[in-house]
Amino acid sequence: MMHNWFECKVRYEKTMENGVQKKVTEPYLVDALSFTEAEARIIEEMTPFMSGEFLVSDIKRAQYSELFESFEEAADKWFKAKLTFITLDEKSGKEKKTSTNVLVQAADLRDATKKLDEGMKGTMADYEISSIAETPIIDVFPYSAEPNDKPEFEGAADLTKKE
Repeated sequence: MMHNWFECKVRYEKTMENGVQKKVTEPYLVDALSFTEAEARIIEEMTPFMSGEFLVSDIKRAQYSELFESFEEAADKWFKAKLTFITLDEKSGKEKKTSTNVLVQAADLRDATKKLDEGMKGTMADYEISSIAETPIIDVFPYSAEPNDKPEFEGAADLTKKE
């Protein structure tokens, strides 16, 4: 499944640990088809958690080819990893390097590297981890179709049934 990631910055008043109210801007990642949908989705996702007003202050495209999620409680940070794939050009015989960015959810840098290697185990291509760094991203909202979503036109459900 192809994802279109958008980094949305949300500005709101947060109650700090010492009880003081402070305006903060936090980045979230949303899977959407357009900037408009990304804004609608982040508003929908954030509304239940916000008591006061909040503002979507910025939206930009984020280039991540893959997401390695973790459901461990300690894995509360997101790390951006740059992978370099090494392929051999059959015509010239030269090595060709292609880079891509992935996002890994982990507890710390060591854990992120471990989870990334685990996630890449089934890959046939040779790769190197060129860089890995913690991001300020607070949470990620991948697209998921709700079970009660209806097809766009009648009969679409019939097309998916096997006879």
